[in-house]
Parts: sequence; structure tokens; C-alpha cells
Amino acid sequence: MSDDNCIFCKLANGDIPTNAIYEDDKYKVILDLYPATKGHALILPKDHYKNLFELPEENCREVLVLAKKMASHMKEKLGAEGFNLLQNNGEIAGQTIFHFHMHLIPRYSDDGQDITPKPQTMSEEEIIKIREICTYTD
Repeated sequence: MSDDNCIFCKLANGDIPTNAIYEDDKYKVILDLYPATKGHALILPKDHYKNLFELPEENCREVLVLAKKMASHMKEKLGAEGFNLLQNNGEIAGQTIFHFHMHLIPRYSDDGQDITPKPQTMSEEEIIKIREICTYTD
């Protein structure tokens, strides 16, 4: 189930040529056209899911397994010193294409990127309130 109006569906399903570095029946991994670092790639499901919240649990597991395999392979082949896996959900979180995708970003000591969250200070009361609100049991 792809979306005819989605650019990532078209890329994942071969309607638009890509620099693919992996493909199977459910996923395509392509090099990003606007890379943050050398080797920056995207995992794209061939089916259309707007974001993580729409992605079925089975696909969540598959994407993480694929991310681990690709990151290990790319780290070795590119000589990267580290790796970021990045996945944004919603415009406020930096999502610009509304088709689930995961960024695979090889890291190098001289790459000039800072993808590290900036810590904030919260009172103990705020932390306790958030813990109470967000505690989840299955």
C-alpha cells in the first residue's frame, strides 16, 4: 500500500531512480541526496506509513534489525568512528517528509555535525510529575 503522492513511496518502490545500497521485498536503503555526513542513508519501507505511530510493531522490529546490520556494515566500509540512528515524528520534531524513515548517519571526528540533545534543567517535582503521568505498564 503506497501513496501515489508520496516521494518516498516513489523512491522506495523504484518509480524514481535512487542510489540504493540495500533492497529487499519490504525495504530500500538509499543514500540521502542532502547528506549530513559521508554515507548518510535512509531506510524506507516500501509500504506507506506516515510515522512511527502508524508503523506496525513487526515493521518496527524489522527496521531496527536492518538498521543494526546496515550501520555495522557501513561503519566498517566507510571507516566511521560512530553512528547516529535518527527517526523524526511530526513537523515539530524535524520530520519533513511524512513517510516513516530512519536516518543512518555515519560519524567522523571532523564531520562538523552536532546531533547531541542539549540538556535542560528540571526540578525534582517536575521529574516526579512526568514520571507519574508517563509510567506505563503492559
